[in-house]
Amino acid sequence: MKVNPMIERDYLLLGVMGDPIGHSKSPAMHHAAITALGLSGAYVPLHIRPEGLRDAIQAVKALGFRGVNVTIPHKVEVMEYLDVVDEGARRIGAVNTIVNDNGKLTGYNTDGIGYVRSLKDEACPNLKGKRIVVFGAGGAARGIIYALTGEEPEKISIVNRTSDKALALAEELSSLADLRGYGEDHAREALSDADVLINTTSVGMFPRVSELPVPAEYIPEGIVVSDLIYNPLKTELLRQSELRQCTVHGGLGMFINQGAYAFEYWTGLKAPVRAMKEAVLTSFRSEV
Repeated sequence: MKVNPMIERDYLLLGVMGDPIGHSKSPAMHHAAITALGLSGAYVPLHIRPEGLRDAIQAVKALGFRGVNVTIPHKVEVMEYLDVVDEGARRIGAVNTIVNDNGKLTGYNTDGIGYVRSLKDEACPNLKGKRIVVFGAGGAARGIIYALTGEEPEKISIVNRTSDKALALAEELSSLADLRGYGEDHAREALSDADVLINTTSVGMFPRVSELPVPAEYIPEGIVVSDLIYNPLKTELLRQSELRQCTVHGGLGMFINQGAYAFEYWTGLKAPVRAMKEAVLTSFRSEV
C-alpha cells in the first residue's frame, strides 16, 4: 500500500460523498480515528447528487481535502474525474477512496479487501470451494466479487434487478473465476445450491428497513447470509435468515475494515480500529 504520511500537515480535512449521506457513520468513525491518534482535523458528510459529482471532485482540490470516501451511487462514475486510478480499483471498476496529493487525485478501492477480511473473521473462515450468490452489480459488488475470486470459490452467481448488468459483470471478470449472471426473476434458481448469500444492494437500508432484496423463502436453510448494510446493524434480511437457521453476517465489520484501509492511505499511520468500531457502536446506541 502506497501511503503518504501527514507529518507536514497542520490540519487533516476528510469527508464522504454520497446520495443520500445523512445515515452514514463514517464521520463518527473517522473523527474517532483522528482523535485517537492526536491529529488535528475533521471528517465531514458531503451530500452530492449525481449531477454535481464533477464539481464536487474539483472542490476536493480547491478546498484542500486530503481525501474522501465515495459511497452510493458514485463509486463507478467518479473514476472519470480522477487523475489516477489504482490498478486494483481499475480492474474492479469502482473507487471508494480518493487521496489528494497536492492536487493529484488517486482512486483506490478498499471495499473488497475490507469485506472479505470481515466475512472470514466473523462468519465463514474458508471460502474455497463455496458457491456464492451476490445480489447487486454496482460499485460495491464489483469490489467484493473481485476480492472473492482470490478465495477460490467454486462459483459466484451475480443476481441483479436487470440481467444485462449482471451478465456483463460476470463476463468482464470471467478470467478470474466461474462467474454467472442472472436477472432477479431467476433469483430462486441462483440460490438453489448456494452456500453463501451476499447482499450488496441498498435494499433494507435505513430508513426503508422493512424491505428485503429477495423473498425469505428463497433463502436455503443453514447457509451463510451476509448483508453489507450496517444501518440498521441487523437488517430484515438477516432477521429472516436467522429464522431459517442461517449464520448471519452484518456490514459493520466490512465498514470498519474498509474505513481503516482508507485512513491508512490518507495518513500513513496504522488505523486505530478498536476506537473506530467503538465510535460507530456508540453512535448507534445514542439513537436508541
